[in-house]
Amino acid sequence: MKIGIDRISFYTSHYFVDLKTLAEARKVDADKYYVGIGQEKMGIPAPDEDVVTLGASAAYPLMKEGELEEVELLLFATETGIDQSKAAGVYVHGLLELGPRCRTVELKQACYSGTAAIQMALGFVARNPAKKALVITSDVARYELGSPGEATQGCGSVAMLISADPRILAIDPEAGYYTEDVMDFWRPNYRSEALVDGKYSTMVYIHALIESWKQYAEESGRELTDFDRFCYHIPFTKMAEKAHQKLCRKCRVKTSREDMQHLLEESLRYSRITGNCYSGSMYVGLTSLLETGEEDLTGKRIGLYSYGSGCVGEFYSGVVQPGYRDVLFGDQHAKMLAERTELTYQQYEDIFHYGVPTDGGDYIFPQYKTGPFRFSGISQHKREYESLVDE
Repeated sequence: MKIGIDRISFYTSHYFVDLKTLAEARKVDADKYYVGIGQEKMGIPAPDEDVVTLGASAAYPLMKEGELEEVELLLFATETGIDQSKAAGVYVHGLLELGPRCRTVELKQACYSGTAAIQMALGFVARNPAKKALVITSDVARYELGSPGEATQGCGSVAMLISADPRILAIDPEAGYYTEDVMDFWRPNYRSEALVDGKYSTMVYIHALIESWKQYAEESGRELTDFDRFCYHIPFTKMAEKAHQKLCRKCRVKTSREDMQHLLEESLRYSRITGNCYSGSMYVGLTSLLETGEEDLTGKRIGLYSYGSGCVGEFYSGVVQPGYRDVLFGDQHAKMLAERTELTYQQYEDIFHYGVPTDGGDYIFPQYKTGPFRFSGISQHKREYESLVDE
């Protein structure tokens, strides 16, 4: 029985900053961002957007098409937690009007947790082939103003329906994974911005990739040349390119610039203009690959590498299914990205400093240009959300 990704939907904020604007404010050459890290824009969430509204908005197209009726497991992956106890996914469950017979859990392990959720969802469907699982990855990447990581900020969510006989990607049973206790990136409870040791994190990312690949290769018997495309975790697009070069060198596979373009470029297009989406980063890449490439990928095997700082890495793979293009949301995604609003530097900084009140008192957020759901306010320490679907 094939199990895998049956539908995939992506969502990001309506607002963005062009990195040329940031470069001007920081008095650096824009090529430091455009060329150096391979990024052009970063998505900026409005004050009335958070991981709940982003996640629910990503899944909304599935809700509209009646695809969520058989969902009995909702796994919400994020490292941008909003509560120390209540799962953000429970709020999403309500906004999407899912049935009460549904397990709902929030998962955390930096940018890796979306992949952990998918692997758990595969097991659920294997035991319950008539049922479906909804995996939502949702994050806001945030660093201090003027810090080295500032230009890699972003936000976004990916909603994936996991089922038997999937229409998009049948996931192979083999996987390689690796865990090591390191401090390359972390965010203590008392901070709203992450801390990162950039050079060290790059080294750990690649080490975890190589170790994960070794196990995957042993389990599957496949070689690097058995793959038609690759999707990597994308903190910035140059990282994916660097990782693939290192893996090719380790496997003694010669690769040219043209080869790299063929294997990776289509998966990097969305991330280049949305920024880092943390737990959803690799799946934004997968969405981009499936929707922006001209070649029919039916029957092609895709290599997938997920990495979460701290650290956990996993390499696995899947085969693209016949007719996959008929169930994508490519036109909707293209429209969403084309209609975003560009921010000035001052607008970006104003939003950055617009913090969620922490005193628990009553507070109502002004309405911005958000999607079908919004974070409307706080009352007696309770977060309140609003559906705009019927408006």
